[in-house]
Amino acid sequence: MHTVFPTGTTIYHPEKCFNGFTIYPSKKEGVGAVLIDMNGSELRTWPKFTNFMVNLMPGGHILGGQTGRVTQHYDHLYGADDLVQENWDGEVEWSFSKADEMEYGGKKHWVARQNHDVVREGCPVGYYVPGQEPKVEGGKTLFLSYRTGKWPEITRDFLPRATRMIEVTWEGEIVWDWMPAENFEQFGWSDEAKNAIMRRCRNQNGVFQNTCSYVGPNKWYDAGDERFHPDNIITDDRATMIYIISKKTGDIVWQVGPYYDRDPALKKLECIIGPHHAHMIPQGLPGAGNIMVFDNGGAAGYGAPNPGAPDGTWNSLRDHSRVLELDPLTLEVVWQFTALDQGFWEGEESRFYSRYESGAQRLPNGNTLITESRHGRIIEVTPKCEIVWEYISPHNLLGREDLFFSDVFRGYRVPYDWVQQVEPSTERAVIPPPNGEFRIPPADA
Repeated sequence: MHTVFPTGTTIYHPEKCFNGFTIYPSKKEGVGAVLIDMNGSELRTWPKFTNFMVNLMPGGHILGGQTGRVTQHYDHLYGADDLVQENWDGEVEWSFSKADEMEYGGKKHWVARQNHDVVREGCPVGYYVPGQEPKVEGGKTLFLSYRTGKWPEITRDFLPRATRMIEVTWEGEIVWDWMPAENFEQFGWSDEAKNAIMRRCRNQNGVFQNTCSYVGPNKWYDAGDERFHPDNIITDDRATMIYIISKKTGDIVWQVGPYYDRDPALKKLECIIGPHHAHMIPQGLPGAGNIMVFDNGGAAGYGAPNPGAPDGTWNSLRDHSRVLELDPLTLEVVWQFTALDQGFWEGEESRFYSRYESGAQRLPNGNTLITESRHGRIIEVTPKCEIVWEYISPHNLLGREDLFFSDVFRGYRVPYDWVQQVEPSTERAVIPPPNGEFRIPPADA
């Protein structure tokens, strides 16, 4: 037995949407990155791009990780072998692999180990921002990589994938890098947390990031706040933190977490758990200057043992997700999206829940494109939390007819004129029937 539900575009109100193309990375072998129109028609796939995030740039150029040269298909432990930019015709325009020389299959190989996120100079984030286009040629690239090793002052565990942020030039020179494991004392973990990390650094919380982007031009810096210098880097920890790093000094200059009981604003915010895609909303978009994050929930963090975390690892627990938009000065929640904001009753918070991956993109019309990764679901929601577009990826990773599981790391919407190689299809509204009236006819009907 299995649950039946539709895939493709299941809700669409054209007059309420920022209409364009949507790209997302599928982990299904042979499919890879997928470009769809508003009605869910697949216009193009890129089978080689089966890793984490992919960015679509003006002119149909694509940037992302490719695996298979050295490591296995979508090997989360190692990351992508190569970070690659291709044009629409599949010609490689740029690639980078010399981030880490690692042993695999009895041989040493140079690999990028790119994972989770990538941003090209010209735009502070990986998604579309009016007036801030990523450089198709000649720009620097910021991305997350991995390093393997032991950091005995942090944990007795061997870390196969401690994260590292790298900025590399078009010519392939690494000009900036920063590792949480090498800046561990900046985070402010308690002695209880340090003891838990030393005993068991499960999943590398405390030294593991899920995103990276530039702060970008913003009103706070224009008003004199140096913490928000446009060149600074904003990232999040797989535990309970969001933070900004000074590009110049390597110091953490702004931070939320890891604790939420030491300040009234943090108490009101409540604990952020296992976050993804923390970034500053860029200039030119509604909400510019605020911090957006997909607050996954689940389990993360370190500290004192509790019934849900007997050894103090993954000791922060919450079984639902939130998308938050925060004022970075006051930490006030300016906007949020949860199951309750959709209209579900209290106690039904898990109706919106992706424990891993996911993200949120602010659109030019004020809507937000949200990826609920673990359900293969991408939705566009209005400021009043109305779902005006919903898409469920049809790519089943299980390879079985009786079970279905789709995983979309993060979807991005781009305007039609960024991909002139394809014609946008007619925008046809999709209005689903009320759930109580939805029926599947018998096989002999």
